[in-house]
Parts: sequence; C-alpha cells; structure tokens
Amino acid sequence: MSDAPNRPWRGLLVATALPLRADLSIDYDRYAEHCAWLVAGGCDGVVPNGSLGEYQVLGPEERARVVETAVAAVGGERVMPGVAAYGSAEARRWAEQAGEAGCASVMLLPPNAYRADDRSVLAHYAEVAKAGLPVVAYNNPVDTKVDLVPELLARLHGEGLVHAVKEFSGDVRRAYRIAELAPGLDLLAGADDVLLELAVAGAKGWVAGYPNALPHASAELYRAATAGDLGTALPLYRLLHPLLRWDSRVEFVQAIKLSMDVVGRYGGPVRPPRVPLSPEREAAVRAATEKAMAVGLVGHGRD
Repeated sequence: MSDAPNRPWRGLLVATALPLRADLSIDYDRYAEHCAWLVAGGCDGVVPNGSLGEYQVLGPEERARVVETAVAAVGGERVMPGVAAYGSAEARRWAEQAGEAGCASVMLLPPNAYRADDRSVLAHYAEVAKAGLPVVAYNNPVDTKVDLVPELLARLHGEGLVHAVKEFSGDVRRAYRIAELAPGLDLLAGADDVLLELAVAGAKGWVAGYPNALPHASAELYRAATAGDLGTALPLYRLLHPLLRWDSRVEFVQAIKLSMDVVGRYGGPVRPPRVPLSPEREAAVRAATEKAMAVGLVGHGRD
C-alpha cells in the first residue's frame, strides 16, 4: 500500500503496459494477473490508460474495461487511471468513470490537441476536477507541447485543482522551484531515468515504466532512494540506467514490452501507428535486459 492512504498517488505506481494478443485484442485476464504480480512484487499501485498503456488507440469500451480490470485485480485505492482526452468534457467523463469503478485518484495531461495557453490549461483542470476525484497533473512537454512550469503548477495547486504532479520534463532543477512555490504539491518522478535525482530532491512517488519488467529491483531502488540510502540506491541505479533511459525515448512502449518478453513475462505486440523496434534498437534493448539478468537484477529473489 502507498505510504499515505489519504494520498494514494504516493509510492511506486506502475504505468502499466497492456498485453495484446497476436490479433491485437486485449488479453484482460493476463492484464489482471500482471497488475496483481506488480503489487506482489513490491509496487504500491498501477496507472492504467497512460501512454505506456496505449490509451490513444483504445476504444471507449476497452478503455473502461481496462480500468475495471485493474480495480478488480488490486483494489481501487491502488489504481490511478490516466484520463487524458482531447476535450475537457471527455476527460471529465473518464474521471467520473474512474470514480464509479472505485478508483481513488486520476492522472491528467493538460490539453494535448494544440499548444494551449495558461487560461485554457486552468479551465481544463477545473472541468475535470468537477468529477470529484483528486487529480494528479502530468507534465510531459515533450509530447504535449504544453509545459506545466512551476509557476503554472503553483496556480493549479493554489486553486485546489491538482494535488500532485508527475514530472516528465527531465529538468530536475524544477523540483526545488516547485517546492518553493507550492510546498503542498507532491512531486512524483515521471521519467525512470531521473528517479534518483528527483528522489533526493524530495519526490513522494514514482510513476514508473520499467517495473513492468523488473518490479522487485525497481521497488528496491525506489525504497532506497527515497530513504536517502545512497549506498544501496546508487549502484543499483547505475546498473538499471541503461534500461531506465528507454522510458524517455520515442520507442518506450516497444522497449518495455520487449524487456518483459526477455525476462519471461508477456510484453507482446503494440497497436499501430506504433511499429516494432528496428533490429538495431531491439538488439540494444535485449542486450541491456540480458545484462540486468546476468548481474542478478531479475530472479534470485528479485524478479
């Protein structure tokens, strides 16, 4: 369970990969098993319908059932669905669906159909907040072209619209500015390859990708990093970093699914317009994953 029941977004939450069959239909039974396996492996909860879960290419019925499947597998207090949508009304409906399914919080990108200004961003979060669930902002200026800079986050938090932020900008300096401007706003590491830096800076959680393949090792890293145990965290971080950095690359979904396959889990295919990794990239991910296995980061009581 996360370290604060009234703040269910805290802790190690896994942005779950979605298992697709060869015909690209969703294997819901396998997804339920995966969510339960992650929690058993030391993770605090799951984040369905994020980018790693390929939410953009799911139909409405699929998207709703993914959330319901996760809740049935691990309990709603452990499930924080992504509710991003092109329209604010649709995003609010997804937040309402999450509440009806029993979820305790949701994660929301800013408007991502165009480069929205601050007024539009504030209105977007205000609309989704009407659903009544705590909202975690997701700052991903690389993909959305909208940057939730610390000053804007402070306004969102000050108006009671967001309780935390998944920070994916890669600029670890922002952690300190956010803490100054909005001390009550929880910072969550949003990119796997800056986890240690943001943990040292006071992050209260990690919305993570690579625990899909390595939950035990990732949980060990997260606990050590947030406890300030750098003697444990830093060597482990160095060993994992060749994999963690794939979370910040264009092919992160394919890379994480491939690593899952390599370690003996089921990653499976991706839906178009994503395509399989190039042979060169596949070889790089496979080699990094096999190296992690060789040094004991998979198996031997870990994964």
